[in-house]
Amino acid sequence: MKQTTFFIMNALLVMLLAGCNEQQEPLFNGNDLQNWHFVLEDNAVPAEEVFLVEDGTIRIMGEPLGYMYTEKRYRNFTLSLEYRWADGESNSGVFVLIDEPLNPFPSGIECQLAAGKAGDFVLLGGSDMNEYILPEGVTERPAFPVIEKKQPSSELPAGEWNQVRVAVNEGIVTVYVNEVLQNSATSPVKEGHIGLQSEGKEIQFRNLHLQES
Repeated sequence: MKQTTFFIMNALLVMLLAGCNEQQEPLFNGNDLQNWHFVLEDNAVPAEEVFLVEDGTIRIMGEPLGYMYTEKRYRNFTLSLEYRWADGESNSGVFVLIDEPLNPFPSGIECQLAAGKAGDFVLLGGSDMNEYILPEGVTERPAFPVIEKKQPSSELPAGEWNQVRVAVNEGIVTVYVNEVLQNSATSPVKEGHIGLQSEGKEIQFRNLHLQES
């Protein structure tokens, strides 16, 4: 009996220590966008006209083109969030492993949210992933290479909240859309900022949670 209790206590201790190695950090406090930076094409308008907070929700107007990105850089983590289209389907994305916050597109990996394509990877600003190969018949690398999602669209209709989970582990990026595994590929860049894009129409985000590992 004593030996069984010892093993149980050891197992619980291991689980507790494993949990201590993971730190949870809110990316969005529900009230304002402190600890985020902003990029807008040609600095056309003030950031506060494009990136807003209302009732615990981030509203991104979609025009002009740009993105908001975290002050900190992250390496190994799981990011979960919800998004929905406010005024009909459009285009946006979640950026990870932003190595350089360029204007209007960073050097980093876009987890595509464009309607019908949520789960694609778009390689921005000269970034790369090991799994990318030129399409048949194409001889020059496109400006925005794409690694297409693996499953049919798992998105919900405009106006409904979608769940996205992005895991990054030593450059391996895995994305789920509404609990469907849509893509996984490997970046040579293993650390960077996280971003949310403005492109097209209004998109809304809420419940942004980050679990570092």
